[in-house]
Parts: sequence; structure tokens; C-alpha cells
Amino acid sequence: MMSPDQIKNSITTNLNCEFIEVKGDDGTHFEATIVSNQFEGISMVKQHQLVYESLGEMMKKDIHALSIKTYRASEWKELTK
Repeated sequence: MMSPDQIKNSITTNLNCEFIEVKGDDGTHFEATIVSNQFEGISMVKQHQLVYESLGEMMKKDIHALSIKTYRASEWKELTK
């Protein structure tokens, strides 16, 4: 059974995150909000692919569903003013 902290640790190990929040309390369904400068200049699809890559085998074995919201640092600044 996965915890939000395990997912957060895997993502932050592989992506430089300005902000990250992972929620989920049933061990298989999670929501993640991720802000990274690495998302600059790439499409949302590519951003999500980077997140999936950072989770590796967890996506195949341990995580049943992951809702992802990704933001470039510049977008996040505008949203959180």
C-alpha cells in the first residue's frame, strides 16, 4: 500500500519541484499538484510523462489512479497571487 509521502519522495527525487502536494488516503488513488521549472517550454502531455517517468514501476504495480495537475513556475506565481 502506497502513501502520499512515498509518491512525493519519488517525484522529488527525479524532478526539481518548486512545489508539490500529494493527497490520497486509500493507498491506491492519489491526486498530485506539481510545480516545476522543468515544465517550461513543454506541453502538458510531456509534463505528465515526466511525472509518470519519475514514478517508474510504481505506476504499474502500486498506484491504481493518479490525478495530476502540473504547472510551470510562472503559471503558479500567477495563480497564487
